[in-house]
This record gives sequence, structure tokens and C-alpha cells, in this order.
Amino acid sequence: MANHATDTQQRSLLQLRSCGQSYWLDNLTRDMIRDGELKRRVTEEGLSGVTSNPSTFQKAITGSPAYDDQIRTLVTDHLSDREIFQAVMVEDVQQACDILLPVYRDTDRLDGYVSLEVSPHHAHDAARTIEEARRLHGLVNRPNLMIKVPGTSVCVPAIETLLYEGLNINITLLFSIEHYQAVAEAYLRALERRVGEDKPVDGLASVASFFVSRVDTLVDQLLTHRRDPDGPDSDGLPNELMGQIAVANARVAYKYFNQIFAGERWSKLVRRGARVQRVLWASTGRKNPAYRDVGYIEPLVGRDTVNTMPEGTIRAFADHGRVLADTVEANVDDALETLRRLEHLGIDYRCATVQLENEGIQQFIEAYDGCVKAVKQKREQLQSSA
Repeated sequence: MANHATDTQQRSLLQLRSCGQSYWLDNLTRDMIRDGELKRRVTEEGLSGVTSNPSTFQKAITGSPAYDDQIRTLVTDHLSDREIFQAVMVEDVQQACDILLPVYRDTDRLDGYVSLEVSPHHAHDAARTIEEARRLHGLVNRPNLMIKVPGTSVCVPAIETLLYEGLNINITLLFSIEHYQAVAEAYLRALERRVGEDKPVDGLASVASFFVSRVDTLVDQLLTHRRDPDGPDSDGLPNELMGQIAVANARVAYKYFNQIFAGERWSKLVRRGARVQRVLWASTGRKNPAYRDVGYIEPLVGRDTVNTMPEGTIRAFADHGRVLADTVEANVDDALETLRRLEHLGIDYRCATVQLENEGIQQFIEAYDGCVKAVKQKREQLQSSA
């Protein structure tokens, strides 16, 4: 049975690659590094990247003894809880980078990346974001590291600076088309600055992480506010739009991706070896159990994209996911119309994306602080049992 499951995963997940899409895992723990699970996924199932996730890391550090020895040593070095959290995360990321290094080499630096985020407390502070990104880059010291930086308006100049300096950047927390366009433009400017100074651009990598399922979570709630409980079930635009906005938004973003990375401006950079800043679909696990569990995977298959999935979504897709090429380009005019129809209901989508960004930052902060708290609890536990 286990062999059959593995064969299924190989077939379905590797089909994504044949359609020009990579899939990454939205999770990283020391247990999966030590027991060989991460390496097996890479060698047998086509996994080609990892994004470290503070939420799952918090559970790992409290529920596993894998970190005990390192934390015990760091405590004797009188490091703070925050410094210990950073040190253990850096070690996990280093080891994951080493496991994925063959992918990085075999794909000529297209894939094989591991992402580590700067503190979300700096999401509205460009200077501190730059400082921490540089520091984490130096601490990990791996060519296939990506630093995760939030794509807030304040951090767009930081993103450009870091890319110009040659750091691989995963721009996260993108919800709106406007913010996506801004970070893509920052990537182009960084490349052009490097070319203008005769610096290489062929080794620079970046992804723009466009969040998906969280969009439906909020917009569905707003649509519910506009339902008439006394009206006929078959009548009403709110019902028609439920669960439709996230994919529509993503498809429109990909439309702009195709426009941005085309034309003479881009061709000049391509001639110097530049690669596109791929769109990465983030938050692709379903939040609403009424929706299809692969509903944010199947419709977003496209060239030059990445889908970073939680483990449950990977299992579901391996079991019953269907792969059709270029589904992200299907019905783009309908997607634009779907977004316009929100306006007819008095839903300001730009305001909704601002709310999503703020909520996302808050969730990131809570997860980050939760990790620091987990380290504190583990430290106290180890000290009391010494």
C-alpha cells in the first residue's frame, strides 16, 4: 500500500513539473530532516523547495525532543529566548538547504530554495527589514537560501535594495494586484541597477508569494453579510460569488505577470541572463471544509509558477488531484468580471486586501511570538529537569 501511495505521488506531483510549476512544502522541522522524510520527498516525490513556517515550528519545538540538546547548550551561552529561536531555525534552514542543494544545482538555480522570514515585527520598517535580512543571509550562508520579506508598501524599497545586493528574496503577504505589480517592478529595477553596474543577474532568484485561500475566507464573510435570509435560494449575487474570488484574483495577477515579463525592457535583461520572478501561490490549503481540498491547486497550474502546499494538501493532491496544463490562464476575462461584480454588492476589494494584509501581519507576529514563547517554555522545562 505504501508503494502504491508513493507511485501515486510521483505521478501526480511530477505532472506539475511537466506543466512548468514547482511545488514546495510549507513546513520544516528537525524531525523530518533527521528521519530522512525531507530527503525522501525531494528524491522520490519531486519536492523542489521549502518555506519554513513558524506555526508548525512552534508545535515541533514543544512536541519533540529534537531541539533539546541545542537549546540546552544555547541556554548555557546565556542567549535570550529570541536568540535561541533564531539559532535553532537557522540550523534547520541550513540543513534543509544542504538537502535541497542537488535540486538547486540540477535545475541550474531555478529551484532548491529554502525560505526563512525576517521578523514580521518589521513589516512596516524598511531599514530594520534590510538589516535583519542581511544578518540572516550571513548566518545561514547557503546559496539556496531565500529571505522572506513582506510585500508591504513600506518594504518595497527594502525588497529592491536586497535584490540589488544579490540576495534571493521571497516576497510574501501579497493580496492585491497593485502590490504584486509594485514588487515585480522592484525586481526589474534591481536587475537593471545590477546590469547598469555590470554585475551578474543570472544567479539572482525571487518569487512573489500571492496568497489565495485567505482571500475567500474574508470575502465569503463579506458576501454572507449581503445575503437575504428571507430571499429565494436561487436568487442573489452573493451566493454565486462565494468561493470564487481567490482564484479569480490569482488568475488576474498571473495575467499581469505575463505582461510584466515580456517586451523589450524584459528582453534586455534576459539577454544578460535574468530569470522571471516566479509567482508563488501561498495559502493554498483550504480553509472552508465545504470547498474542494485541492481547489487552490488544480485551477492555478501555470508556467513559471510555484505552489507551496501544507502537508495535508500535498496528500490530498497526490490522492485525487487532477493536473491540466495552464489552468491559471483559463477564463481570465471571467475572473476580471468576477472581481468587478463585487463592486455591485458594495464590497471594496482594495479595502479588503488592506485588511487581509494587516490580518496576515498580525497572524505572522502571533506565530513568531509563539515560537519565542515555545523556546522559553522548553528552556524552563529543561532547566527544571536538570
